[in-house]
Amino acid sequence: MKRQKKIAIYGKGGIGKSTTVANIAAAYSEDNKKVMVIGCDPKSDTTRTLCGKRIPTIVHTLKDNKKPELDDLVFEGFNKIKCVESGGPEPGVGCAGRGVIVAMKRLENLNAFEEEFDVILYDVLGDVVCGGFSVPLREDYADEVFIVSSGEYMSLYAANNISRGIKKLKGNLGGIICNCKGIDNEEEIVNSFAKEIGTQVIGVIGRSNLIQRSELDAKTVVEYAPESIESDAYRKLAKDIFDNDNYSTPQPMEDEDFENFFKSFID
Repeated sequence: MKRQKKIAIYGKGGIGKSTTVANIAAAYSEDNKKVMVIGCDPKSDTTRTLCGKRIPTIVHTLKDNKKPELDDLVFEGFNKIKCVESGGPEPGVGCAGRGVIVAMKRLENLNAFEEEFDVILYDVLGDVVCGGFSVPLREDYADEVFIVSSGEYMSLYAANNISRGIKKLKGNLGGIICNCKGIDNEEEIVNSFAKEIGTQVIGVIGRSNLIQRSELDAKTVVEYAPESIESDAYRKLAKDIFDNDNYSTPQPMEDEDFENFFKSFID
């Protein structure tokens, strides 16, 4: 039987989850893998660089069309990657996580997952305390989790909180993706954090203006600059995630222990 990977990528808002998800999806598609990307972030921008523009969200579509077809909700992007955005309510109105619940149930009802995908990727906001954002794990849509973090305090604090949720849901944590912001001793900090909570660093993405330029052009760096070092870094990350068999139930730090851990790296 063909091996299917169902992967949830969590992380603090603004840490680079969507960039990571889109670029590893592009890397998988280059390897002739059938890929679906589901954006579960209220910003609804996960698939922008795969489709070249923002696509209609499921929540928004359902406002005007109570009986949508699958083609109304799932769009084809770079290298035939299937792209979905769950969407959510207007800021300050309703629960954003509710959009994830509605979207997943609608996709399931329309048999969106019956196609034989090699990889299904979920981009999930991880600094909102809301049951909707646990749906990919709680409802068994995703089999494994990776957390995107830099070496910054708030990013790792969010990663520690996310690991609490993973532990509670008995999820399989595959590792931390270090998305560098250029702070001192960054890789050492993230590697030490991973060890503290009982996991590994699965990959490192260096800080790069090229990645930002590609996003301004609404492309992944894999499409925008395929011969670049940055593209090769995402290809390696994609392969390491796909080949990974090292999972754990994380052991998050208590808040006081986390404070002491981070202070140990400050001069």
